[in-house]
Amino acid sequence: MSELLTTSAESSAEAVTAARAVAAASGVEVRELTEIADLSAVAGLFESIWQSVPGARPVSTELLRAMSTAGNYVAGAFEHGELLGACFGFFGNPGKASLHSHIAGVARAGTGRGVGHALKLHQRGWALRQGVSVITWTFDPLVRRNAYFNLGKLGARPIGYLPDFYGPMQDSINGSGDTDRLMVGWDLTSPDVRAAASGRPVLIDAQALGAAKALSVDSGGGPLVGVADTPTVLVAVPPDIERLRRADPARGKAWRAALREVLGGLMADNARVTGFDRAGWYVISKERS
Repeated sequence: MSELLTTSAESSAEAVTAARAVAAASGVEVRELTEIADLSAVAGLFESIWQSVPGARPVSTELLRAMSTAGNYVAGAFEHGELLGACFGFFGNPGKASLHSHIAGVARAGTGRGVGHALKLHQRGWALRQGVSVITWTFDPLVRRNAYFNLGKLGARPIGYLPDFYGPMQDSINGSGDTDRLMVGWDLTSPDVRAAASGRPVLIDAQALGAAKALSVDSGGGPLVGVADTPTVLVAVPPDIERLRRADPARGKAWRAALREVLGGLMADNARVTGFDRAGWYVISKERS
């Protein structure tokens, strides 16, 4: 038992050190938040990012206050006192064995600097200090940059495809269509995650695999469904689904339907998402483990 506790303490210390290094490189200080003024700033930041319809803020100050008081995770990234990003999560199943990271966002002034990365690594260190070994969260699988960030930069792995998970959201990011989500699990002490936290992301070259393209981008920017007839298959997403939704809503909805059919169908058949190529491909293994 003492050896197990020592290993856990070492993992926690290593995670905190990695988180501090990334925060310093991003020029921010990441800290846990409990005071009303800070929590109100977080709620306002999320509202400004998502630009929801009136009366539909992503989270309220009151909810954040209650959650933080109950021992859940609310943290912010600051530069010279200005809140540039925030992350909020709550404990999952009984016994605090896992944490669900509900929402994270970065202000426009903080984009492109690694602030989101700093927040997630802070969350990892915090969770390990609580004895939590797995963090879950969802993201829109059509958003290419988020897929690479979650699977490549952080080393998380998809564990489920969830059709229309939130229902209608009516904000500037999600639009008015279905809110399909990919649930990922972040095994905080796995070799991939530890390597990613120390600056070695999970890189993959999809084109070198000789895999069939189950879904690709056609000449007009729409989805093109192919044949998934190899043990490893590739599933594409468009370069910028948020822009596409605004410019061509019908094509955006076509991508949602196609990805649900192909990626959702493969995962329903127990295929595993093994990585994401930064060029825009999910890599799927159909071999049973």
